[in-house]
Amino acid sequence: MTFTVLIPARLASSRLPDKPLADIAGVPMVVRVAQQARRSGAQRVVVAGDSFEIVAACQAHGIEAVLTRTEHPSGSDRLAEACDLLGLPDDSLVVNMQGDEPLMDPELVTDVAHLLIRRPQAAMSTAAHTIDSLTDFHNPNVVKVVLDAQHMALYFSRAPIAYPRDTPDQLPIPAPLRHIGIYGYRVSFLRLFPKLAPAPLERTESLEQLRALWHGHRIAVHITAHAPGPGVDTPDDLERVRRLLGG
Repeated sequence: MTFTVLIPARLASSRLPDKPLADIAGVPMVVRVAQQARRSGAQRVVVAGDSFEIVAACQAHGIEAVLTRTEHPSGSDRLAEACDLLGLPDDSLVVNMQGDEPLMDPELVTDVAHLLIRRPQAAMSTAAHTIDSLTDFHNPNVVKVVLDAQHMALYFSRAPIAYPRDTPDQLPIPAPLRHIGIYGYRVSFLRLFPKLAPAPLERTESLEQLRALWHGHRIAVHITAHAPGPGVDTPDDLERVRRLLGG
């Protein structure tokens, strides 16, 4: 099985300007992400940037990159354009690895890709891990997912789901699942996705993946035993990752 990792990257960030180019031990962050992606066994790793600066930084470190339009409303729109620029066929598989996740486990990237090939009924795949903290369970910044018997997503929410009605001060059984923001796509669906009307639930929860469920598409979920390494959203996050990577 072969797959391509696409990494969307844009310079604009309200909390951390020029985030993809942030230095981590002498290497731009987006390059760190691509280097992790290469360890997954992907046939190809490509950064989809919105600026010449991002493309140039990648190329300087031997990372393939394409220049996409600046006005895309979401990462999935940027990935759809990248698929067209790269000439990827509709039946190929793509894993969307976020450009601010330099500590993402390459094995998880592989697992998400493999899950999609094992689940032909799914248009997308993603990952989750067990929540073991009541604080995280009630934290709206921790996105939860509930599954059916085949480990297909029923719903994603910022609310504590499934809610333990009789024991609200305890975690539910079975344990709740935290969604991890990594996605596998069939390229045919990735080209379709930006054309789908945004869903009311998507707007309410501010969760783009709900658009797929709203329109009847299935999302397979891989459950991993370990939480991913911390991502980078703020200057404090960046300093923490720099310390972890010795930079």
